[in-house]
Amino acid sequence: MANSGVPRVRAEFQVMFFDTDCAAVVHNIAYLRFIEVARTRLAEQLGLQLREMAEKQKYPVVLRTEIDYRRAARLGDHLIVEGWLDRIERVRFRCAFKVFRPDDDMLIAECQQTLALIELPAAKLLRLPQSWDQYRAAVTAGN
Repeated sequence: MANSGVPRVRAEFQVMFFDTDCAAVVHNIAYLRFIEVARTRLAEQLGLQLREMAEKQKYPVVLRTEIDYRRAARLGDHLIVEGWLDRIERVRFRCAFKVFRPDDDMLIAECQQTLALIELPAAKLLRLPQSWDQYRAAVTAGN
């Protein structure tokens, strides 16, 4: 993927038995697990390291998920999830994801998730880190 100044990730998966239903088709919740892995890697690029989040009790939380299933993936398929920072606001941000099968370059699913940062245990909504200002122009320019 070209580096446009916007953090991007690429995660590869092979569809396992536990990802599928009785017809060997990937069930909808498995796609969200794939996206969760990609989103966690994206968060790390944004400076949200897993251990540090746990120590400071500051976490990104999903406010909204939109997913469009385009084609079915099946048992044994290799899938790639590409993710990137799509929008930055004062307290919210959006990540976008594409799931595709590289064997035939088939788009399998597209997803957008809106998130915010909170501090526990009070669930206090936080402003996004100043360090993210470096991404605002790139995100606004359209990735």
